[in-house]
Amino acid sequence: MKKIVLTVVAMMTMAVSFAETESHRAMNDVANYDMTFDMHRLAVKLDLTYDQMEAVQVIQDNFNDAMLSAASARGFERRAQVHQAVRKDVHQMHRVLNDKQFNTYMMLLGTTLRNRGL
Repeated sequence: MKKIVLTVVAMMTMAVSFAETESHRAMNDVANYDMTFDMHRLAVKLDLTYDQMEAVQVIQDNFNDAMLSAASARGFERRAQVHQAVRKDVHQMHRVLNDKQFNTYMMLLGTTLRNRGL
């Protein structure tokens, strides 16, 4: 009887340790934090001027650096760094883009973050 109970406990422990949710695995995948993109496709989608393209490129480079930095953090610190990076990116993009461009950018950013499990 003792062996059966210990076997059941061991099996339950192993099952719980391997039972990660898909979103939890996505949060642990560092590749999901790489936010590089094709600048030409974004410029066409947002209908950016040349000056806006330069500013957006700098903002996105900083955003990508902040997200990769957040990937090395753990737990709540990671979430806080991701949140801070996204807020900073949104604030800076709002200053560069007009309302129509900004709304399109927010749709793209939200979809990207949701698809990557962030």
